Amino acid sequence: MKYLALIHSDEQAWAALPDDERNAIYARYRAFADDAQAAGKLVEGYELKPTATATTVRVVDGRTIVTDGPFAELREQIAGYFILDCGSFEEALELAARIPGAAHGAGEVRPSYVDEEEAAA
Repeated sequence: MKYLALIHSDEQAWAALPDDERNAIYARYRAFADDAQAAGKLVEGYELKPTATATTVRVVDGRTIVTDGPFAELREQIAGYFILDCGSFEEALELAARIPGAAHGAGEVRPSYVDEEEAAA
C-alpha cells in the first residue's frame, strides 16, 4: 500500500537557520531518500516552495475562485512530502519517523484511498 508522509515545518524557523545547519539537514534528507529508495520503499518525494508561492483554488456555485496564498494561516506549513510503498501502516510510521522533518517539525502519515470494488476488478 502507498502512504503519503507530509512534512510540516515552520518556514520562518527554516529560513532563519544558518546555511551550514540547513545544508546538514538537507544531507540527512538525501540519506533518508537514498536508504528508502534502496529498500524499495520510496515512490517519490519533493520539497515544496514556501507558502508565499501557493495559490488556492475553490469552486463555489459553479464559479472558480483563485486566491493567492495558502488556505489557512498556520504556525507550521506543509514543506514537502514522500510517497512510501510499505507493507503496513506500522512500517510506514517507522519509515516516516526517520524523515528529518520529524525532528524539527512534524510528519503526518496517511494511507492512500483504495476503492475496494475497483481493486477487486
